[in-house]
Amino acid sequence: MLFLSYGPVVQSVLDMIISAYNFLSIFILNTEILARIQFAFTMTAHIIYPSISIGLITFLVILECRYLVTGHEPYRQACQFWCKLFALTFGMGVISGIVMEFQFGTNWGGFSYQAGPLLGVLFTYEVLSAFFVESGFLGIMLFGWNRVHRYWHFFSTCMVMLGTTLSSFWIMSANSWMQTPTDYFINAKGQYETQNFWGVVFNPSFISRFLHMLLSCYLSAALLIMGISAYYMFQKRHQMFARTQFNMAWMAVLLIMPIQIFVGHHVGAVMDGYQPVKIAAIEGIWKSGPAQPTLLFAWPDQKAEQNHYAIGIPKLASYLVKGSGDAYMTGLDSVPATERPWVFAVFWSFRIMVGAGLVIALVSYLGLAMRLMGKHLEQTWYLIMTMLCSPLGLIALEMGWMTAEMGRQPWLIYGLLKTKDAISAVPSDQVLTTLLILIVVYGIIFGYFYFKFALSIIAKGPFNQTLTPPSFTYLSPHKGISKQHHNDPTNPKD
Repeated sequence: MLFLSYGPVVQSVLDMIISAYNFLSIFILNTEILARIQFAFTMTAHIIYPSISIGLITFLVILECRYLVTGHEPYRQACQFWCKLFALTFGMGVISGIVMEFQFGTNWGGFSYQAGPLLGVLFTYEVLSAFFVESGFLGIMLFGWNRVHRYWHFFSTCMVMLGTTLSSFWIMSANSWMQTPTDYFINAKGQYETQNFWGVVFNPSFISRFLHMLLSCYLSAALLIMGISAYYMFQKRHQMFARTQFNMAWMAVLLIMPIQIFVGHHVGAVMDGYQPVKIAAIEGIWKSGPAQPTLLFAWPDQKAEQNHYAIGIPKLASYLVKGSGDAYMTGLDSVPATERPWVFAVFWSFRIMVGAGLVIALVSYLGLAMRLMGKHLEQTWYLIMTMLCSPLGLIALEMGWMTAEMGRQPWLIYGLLKTKDAISAVPSDQVLTTLLILIVVYGIIFGYFYFKFALSIIAKGPFNQTLTPPSFTYLSPHKGISKQHHNDPTNPKD
């Protein structure tokens, strides 16, 4: 009788144990899931650093150009300050990127075998044309102040910017080909090979996605510069430096934001032509049909194939994607349930990205309205708002990548290679072990130490930021050149 009275409780406990076992067997002991989690984790951490680097080096080129034109010494001091943050961030990006490359061999052997003959060429060009350029001129940019002519130093800064942009070019080309594969053929071994090299490089989605990524990097760096500058003004430190840097970054956000919205819309239009199921997941469209609404809020239910608590604007999705409010849109019912992405994640990652972008636009154009009244740098609440919004560029960028990558599932190469077929034949416990190690190491190196050094640089401020030069004789001033020609602040020519 006692057992019978506690029967429902015992049954609930047993159900919990069975559910926990199923969770472990499916999510923890499954090689595919673990490999996907590991790559998602390393990619999410890695993308932060090159994104900041690409935006920051572009800002440095503009800043140093202003120094060359005006000869104004504070511009040079600002360059040296941001150079320190760039060097730290760039180094973290290089190290974290190497880990991702190793995963192609350890966890994704099927992908390397199938697509290696085609994508390997693009990755090789990324190393040869981008990484070598960055490495060759980075030392001069960081340690060449007062050791090379200022025009040669500016040239080195431009070359580092070119290298980072080229790196993004090749990586985005490879990733875009995986989204919209074209100009390939299958050899006798079943591998994908290049049929038209430039057709592979400039695949249908590449141009718009590459521009979208570059603009995201510029916005992310500009917002961080605004946040740091607002922090100095809030602390009433380095006022002239902070005002100048804030206004430069703020103007960049004002100019870039409307362009980014236009380019992002174009990316969506291209994806609708090649990956309509991804757009259906983004919009929460379960059934194909005309006059589809844009959902401002919903709770997608993959099992029931419907949206709960939906709040939408009628016909807006059809209008935005197709150009007509009555246009027909493909729904998730166009493919079997096994070939649909995780709708909840895709749906909400897209909305977080858009929401972050709208807040960025609001803050920047609110600043414009206050600027017209001469108050945008005088209001403490606006400085606090800017500091709080400084990470929004990176948040939007991360959410955009999640939308793009999760939205094409279950395909790794869309329409050609499924993710489950690209996994290496390795035991799940080995993948789990490396995942746990990576979480610990990334947390220490790319989390604790990065923020520790970055915050210490910011705390010291923009002055006395000259980088300690290495003891390389080829970076020492040439004996035949007078000191006046080495960026002496007292020399009006420098």
